[in-house]
Amino acid sequence: MQQTKRRDNKIVQISNSHKKRKLENQIPTMNSNKYCLEDLTNEILYEIFEYVNVYDIYKGFYNLNKRFQDLAIHANVLTKINFSTVSKSNFKDYYRNILMPNQNRINFLRLSNPFIAEIIFSRPRLVFNFIHLETLVLENIQIKYLYKILDNLVHLRKFYSLTISISDYIESLTLIFARMFLLSKLKYFKIEYQTKNYEEPLFTVLIEDDYSPMQSLIINGRFPFDSFGHLLYCLPKLQHLSIDCLVQQRFDTEEEELSLIQLKYLKYVSLHIDHIEFTKFKKIIRKVFHYVQTLRLTTYHDAAYLNAKQWQKLIVTYMPYLRIFDINHEGSVKTNTLTYHDIINEFNSSFWIKNRWFFTHQHISKDQPDNVILYSTAPYRRKDYIYYWESNEPICSQIQKENYDSVKHLYICSEEIKDNYLNYFPNVNQLTIKHRFETSGDSIPTTLHRMIPLKQLTKLVIECYKFSLVEIFQLLYLTPNLYALKLDHLFFSDINLNVIKENEVFQYVSNTNKIKIVDFGVWCSLNEIQLIVNLFPQLEYLKIGMNKKEIQSIVRFLLLKTNDKTQHLFFLCILRIPKIYLKKLNVLIKSENLLHDYCSKFINCDLCLWW
Repeated sequence: MQQTKRRDNKIVQISNSHKKRKLENQIPTMNSNKYCLEDLTNEILYEIFEYVNVYDIYKGFYNLNKRFQDLAIHANVLTKINFSTVSKSNFKDYYRNILMPNQNRINFLRLSNPFIAEIIFSRPRLVFNFIHLETLVLENIQIKYLYKILDNLVHLRKFYSLTISISDYIESLTLIFARMFLLSKLKYFKIEYQTKNYEEPLFTVLIEDDYSPMQSLIINGRFPFDSFGHLLYCLPKLQHLSIDCLVQQRFDTEEEELSLIQLKYLKYVSLHIDHIEFTKFKKIIRKVFHYVQTLRLTTYHDAAYLNAKQWQKLIVTYMPYLRIFDINHEGSVKTNTLTYHDIINEFNSSFWIKNRWFFTHQHISKDQPDNVILYSTAPYRRKDYIYYWESNEPICSQIQKENYDSVKHLYICSEEIKDNYLNYFPNVNQLTIKHRFETSGDSIPTTLHRMIPLKQLTKLVIECYKFSLVEIFQLLYLTPNLYALKLDHLFFSDINLNVIKENEVFQYVSNTNKIKIVDFGVWCSLNEIQLIVNLFPQLEYLKIGMNKKEIQSIVRFLLLKTNDKTQHLFFLCILRIPKIYLKKLNVLIKSENLLHDYCSKFINCDLCLWW
């Protein structure tokens, strides 16, 4: 299987290489005296379009002349529309000239701006015009607009793939899943949501004939375990299942009686299990996991999940086709006779070795050495990796060296990193730091540079509160290709903002960084906002808190047409402010003529402006 996959990938690479070489040979040589874009044949231009974003094709070619306008309109790439970060004026132009005239050609539509979906589907029956739509991706969609769109998707005969992330809190999954079950052609469904006040959504019992043809289901949100079996019963053709957080409801409910069902097509299962006893989860395995070939589990606390002999019995008896067993368990073992290492050593028996299922572990904290994570290693290639504390000396010989080449997103959850036990992650492009960690010698930026190639990073998230402003500048100095930056905490106190602006590192970063998306979970004054804007002159999207007394002054500063530091900014999200400010800011914008064409709305407790 792996050899076939590698061979297919090699064939694709060779094909792309030949196509690129053929394209290069056909393009006439350009020199300083001749502009020959118009000399290219239509066929070559169409091949070029395959490597360019649809919006960039429109922006770069549509207004050149009549020939390029026709090429842009008739290119096959226009069947795939992807709206991510775009200003309102640019969107309106593209919407009028490309999207609306080509509704009946579009088969892929992705909308990530919370305002755009509302505009495109402002009239619910407008969905009917997308007669060839097969895939719809709605990001940051409000629930009230989602219901209207879902109600009309049932009329699209070719529609089979739906991905949604909901921006506001939901109170019930029932209304969403009931609509999803009405989509008779739907084969792929991915949903991301948050529940209000940490209450689990109530997934009520559907009628007996509510069966879906769905083959892939991905749920990124808290889903009640008590409804899990019934959900599976409604999906007889399911092949791929992933649930980010399967939870036990707070109050004890009558245990669901699982119906006998043979999920003959279910091959892949990935579950993040939160506080569900192993004895309960085993019943699911016995009932419906017979044909599963890949099982990936993330579990917490219940030490019964570490019982290697029970797992061996379950696999042999109830999962005879299992090829990949990938487990990640966090917790400690409380027993008078056995240590944690005694228990996990059972995973080194001949059964596990014969199946090539290998395991290692990390000790989370030096203050709690018995709190450990056991997880599978090779041959599984992980895109995400969580880095915890490691001691100066290995605690036991079971900790194995791993291959980190596949890791793209590194999470650092350690409070201390020892220089002589650093791991290197050569292909990471996204970094999340969850704790302010100490190093034994070098600075934090220097230590990180020894762990990952910082120049490759495109997104940086810092969730801890102890990082100083100077350390942030140093990190930005070493990460010139960052596109997005998220900080949950940032302290300006005891810092002279005028002195900071004269700092050489600050000036270098402000002149070289490419950051367009900034998400700061902090409340800033006007002076602090001015510092941020000076630091990120390419800024397009800003999400931040503001001192209430200065909100109007800050908005005025950000929207002033004479402010060249905010010339690229077109989206502003103000965190956690009273709804009265929606009216106040609208009055301010109109009275001072700050914007001619813009949209504003509250999403949860945040006020959003788009222009």
